[in-house]
Amino acid sequence: MNINQLETLLTISKTMSFRKAGEILNLTQPAVSAQIKSLEDEFKTVLIDRNQPVTLTDRGVVFLEHAERILNIVEELKQKLLDLNQIPQGHIVLGTTSTIAVQILPRVLTYFQNQFPMIKTTIHSMPSSQITPAVEQGTLDIGITYIPEKNNNIETSTLYYDTYELVVSPSHPMGHLKHTTVDALKDIPMIMLSPDTFGRRFVDQLFNKYGIQPNIVMELSSSEEVKRMVELNLGAAVVSKLSISNELKLGTLRMIKVNELELAHPVGVVYRSGRYLNSAIKQFISDLKGMPENQFISTE
Repeated sequence: MNINQLETLLTISKTMSFRKAGEILNLTQPAVSAQIKSLEDEFKTVLIDRNQPVTLTDRGVVFLEHAERILNIVEELKQKLLDLNQIPQGHIVLGTTSTIAVQILPRVLTYFQNQFPMIKTTIHSMPSSQITPAVEQGTLDIGITYIPEKNNNIETSTLYYDTYELVVSPSHPMGHLKHTTVDALKDIPMIMLSPDTFGRRFVDQLFNKYGIQPNIVMELSSSEEVKRMVELNLGAAVVSKLSISNELKLGTLRMIKVNELELAHPVGVVYRSGRYLNSAIKQFISDLKGMPENQFISTE
């Protein structure tokens, strides 16, 4: 058994085709078949059902689980050896919300990639509730999100504090107000974030606390979508203050202070406890921790 055979099996499992696997691996189809046949002969079992589409047998699924672990160990070994060069390099898979991706990451990554051009960063935008579980599972190296409750599997570091604010269109009936109460929100159409976001959970808890049954007319998956609907005067919304700086400057949204919303929520970097951090990840975390808060919340 060799590493190339394991990589071939993994590629076939993803493409469900010997031909496509060969194209990706730059191998002929007979060479792909020979590698798999060699594995099957060595372990005296059938790993692949060759009917179309190609699928793994039950034994193939078990074999693949171990193969993936072996390949991950090999990649970790390669990275550790690279780290001995003392030059931060490698690959970072980062997950964050669409708001943070739009408002914060351009500033952070511009600086970081100018300083460390040998580091590659892949960014996944996702609901806040999915980030910490993905970090725990190893799907993400790092998350930038609202800091979760105490979790022994996760290391956290706060970068800045965010608040949630009520916003309306300038032509909304409440558009002239500077302050209101949470009780007033029960009578107006509300555009909400989807239930799997931190912001929505916060608003739901607030409404439950004050016995309010909101009039929800729309649910959307990101603050960017919510803002567009509010600008069209289809309802009011409660969104991250960080996300509305540009709209407030342009005058397309009005922010109304609600005392009951005035809670600061820590936003920070999260990563799995006890995992090996390559030099790229270490450098990125170090740089994030060293940045002043106004680097994140600046409206310029």
